[in-house]
Amino acid sequence: MTGKQLEFDQRVHRLTKKHNKMSRGYRATMRKDGLVVMKPQRVRSAVPAKVLLLCLCGFFAFKAFLLSNLGPTGYQFRVDALNEGTSVEQAGAWIMQIDPLSQALSTQLNKILY
Repeated sequence: MTGKQLEFDQRVHRLTKKHNKMSRGYRATMRKDGLVVMKPQRVRSAVPAKVLLLCLCGFFAFKAFLLSNLGPTGYQFRVDALNEGTSVEQAGAWIMQIDPLSQALSTQLNKILY
């Protein structure tokens, strides 16, 4: 390939990439010299970070509530029973195992409830 052909291919690649980005949305901005330029908009996540954080907090609160109501031995008994099941149940047992945050929340919950 010649230098001019390579330069042309690179320019076509850049334009195709920009076109694909702009197909998801764009906005018009004015440069300092007065020229209006279209710029692609950033794609936002379908699920906001606040929602994910709220779900995570709710999950740990749920674990703490279970740990508080069942007690450490009863909770661990149920987690061990899950661990002997299918691979999905084993994954659930790994997620539901007692962690320091759930333990601390459970202790605080016990002080409030009992």
